[in-house]
Amino acid sequence: MAHIICVANQKGGIGKSTTAQALTAGLLMKEHRTLLIDLDAQGNTTYTTRTNNTIYTSYELLTGKSTAIETIIKTEQGDFISSGNGLSKLDLELNTIGKEYKLKEALEPVKKNYDFIILDTPPALGILTVNALTASDSLIIPAQADIYSLQGIGQLIETVNVVRQYCNPDLIINGILLTRHNKRAILSQDMTEMIEDTADQLNTFVYKTMIREGIAVKEAQANRQDLFSYALKSNAAQDYLSFIDELLERLKGECNNG
Repeated sequence: MAHIICVANQKGGIGKSTTAQALTAGLLMKEHRTLLIDLDAQGNTTYTTRTNNTIYTSYELLTGKSTAIETIIKTEQGDFISSGNGLSKLDLELNTIGKEYKLKEALEPVKKNYDFIILDTPPALGILTVNALTASDSLIIPAQADIYSLQGIGQLIETVNVVRQYCNPDLIINGILLTRHNKRAILSQDMTEMIEDTADQLNTFVYKTMIREGIAVKEAQANRQDLFSYALKSNAAQDYLSFIDELLERLKGECNNG
């Protein structure tokens, strides 16, 4: 059965979609069966995968107008469920009992077809992110070494605790990934230490791998390619591959301990 990973942080511009895309592409390179789902109404990941005009989207999936099998499409960048225009109004539309479980229930029939399912979430803590957290086995938090990211982590953890209490008690915080990192900046060094302290308090960790800032990420997105196909030797691509190795090693350790 698939291990479902939610990539979330309510702060925008910290590389959340970039991380979800790179994680998916890297897992595919390592021959893991992987599905990526765009739950962000902005549709950045959908744009990159060239799937803007699909009939069924994550909106239809969450509202019960399509099944997962009907909604999944094959792309050059792997199996994918695209973002839909209706996602921005979903907080108003999903108002029935059990609304937090819509994604979890929708994915149940296809979990056996994948090793990993990656959820790219919006920069907000509404019903879409709650659905993603409820459906997931683990959470990865991308963050930058700045005060706004630190605030975003704290707000996200409040939501995680509520989800654990009412919807998904087994949800694991599987680390904080520092993105767009500049280790030479003194402020980055200080903020990194603060984020590491926060991680300790939350009983989680900061990945040893930090994703360096680099133009290759933006260029790959502009060319609508995954980072590894566009610039495999770039700093960011190599960092993401190291991060994926670290993640897989940790997941292997959790399985062995379990």
